[in-house]
Amino acid sequence: MDIEKIATIVVDSAFKVHKTLGPGLLESTYQTCLAYELTQRGLTVNCEVALPIQYDGHLLDPGYRIDMLVENCIIIENKAVEQMHPLYEAQLLTYLKLSNHWLGFLINWNTAKIKDGIKRMANGSKPLES
Repeated sequence: MDIEKIATIVVDSAFKVHKTLGPGLLESTYQTCLAYELTQRGLTVNCEVALPIQYDGHLLDPGYRIDMLVENCIIIENKAVEQMHPLYEAQLLTYLKLSNHWLGFLINWNTAKIKDGIKRMANGSKPLES
């Protein structure tokens, strides 16, 4: 499936989850419900995916975890915070680079309107379709 089609499903699913639950819950609640919604729409979702790093010729596990990896191509970083911090964007970009993925979404569920809480981020230019 085309990455843009998957991205559309991710955003639409986030809208549905937020409309159903509203703001004010724990990040883990939104992650569980979004994973369920995406799975119901036929997508493969892995949560809390370990992200090792290469250092000095060795593969090390510093404890990084990707919140959600959808169809092995889109990273979702979930937050439920009062205010977003630029560090969260840096975190997602780092995860995209370390995992060699192109597209990610930073979602802050603690907003009155979810459209204000979704940020699409890319790692470089769009890869060519194979």
